[in-house]
Amino acid sequence: MKISIPTSGFEPTLLAGFQDEFLRKVQREFNITVTMRDECIYLKGNAKKIQEAKKVIQNKLREMADRAYSESGQDKKKREKEPFSVTTPKRLVRAKTPGQAEYIEAIDKYDITVSIGPAGTGKTYLGVAMAVSYLMEKKVERIILTRPAVEAGESLGFLPGAIEEKVDPYLRPLYDALNDFLPYDRMKKYLDLKVIEVAPLAYMRGRTLNDALIILDEAQNTTGMQMKMFLTRMGWRSKVVVTGDITQVDLPPNIFSGLIEIQHLLKNISGIKFVYLSEKDVVRHNLVQKIIKAYETKNST
Repeated sequence: MKISIPTSGFEPTLLAGFQDEFLRKVQREFNITVTMRDECIYLKGNAKKIQEAKKVIQNKLREMADRAYSESGQDKKKREKEPFSVTTPKRLVRAKTPGQAEYIEAIDKYDITVSIGPAGTGKTYLGVAMAVSYLMEKKVERIILTRPAVEAGESLGFLPGAIEEKVDPYLRPLYDALNDFLPYDRMKKYLDLKVIEVAPLAYMRGRTLNDALIILDEAQNTTGMQMKMFLTRMGWRSKVVVTGDITQVDLPPNIFSGLIEIQHLLKNISGIKFVYLSEKDVVRHNLVQKIIKAYETKNST
């Protein structure tokens, strides 16, 4: 006998447990075959044993549903008390400055948010946190994270390895941010299924991205044409977040930054919000604020 049990909308790996511990336990206890595929659990073996195992799995699903309902109520109360916080599977992220609070609110309210500010102000970190939160709440079906692979003094063609290995160092900060908000197993599964996609900006060409939260990081290193290409990828029911630091442009001197250009080109379009962060929003070591201030003073003289 063989039957299937839907996982009731729960992430299957949450039910299976670490290294499929729960499913292995059911398999051993009832001496049946237990497999998991496409958000369903399949049981194969003796009919009586399968029915007993089915009850155990359904009880587990009910427990998870009760716990999720309880936690959602608690999360709702938390959000009411802390409107500028973001809930992710691994942590609750709070805005630490008025600028960060404005940034979180802008992502919620606007279809396109452009965040400009120095290193350490949480542009990427908060953007990825919001993306993960939206995915968990089923406000979007997928997350797209992208960066321009600017060759900072090195030519990609001369670096060893396949193209994925060559661009990986440019994309690593995005993986690091994801790792802060998602358990490793779940992050790996989402990446494998393309629910979360991390790719160089060039890979966005020719696509239309529906039902997604799309983040363009390090946008100061896009050209005007690249920025236009990226923004026009936006599809239905999607949100776009653009982040960058216009004081850290790595483009050749004769190429104008697409991020600098859109400040003037798109500033009066309804539905697009520009959020400017400063050294006051830096949440790294307090010396970082002083270093940024020193460079700003140098550049203004």
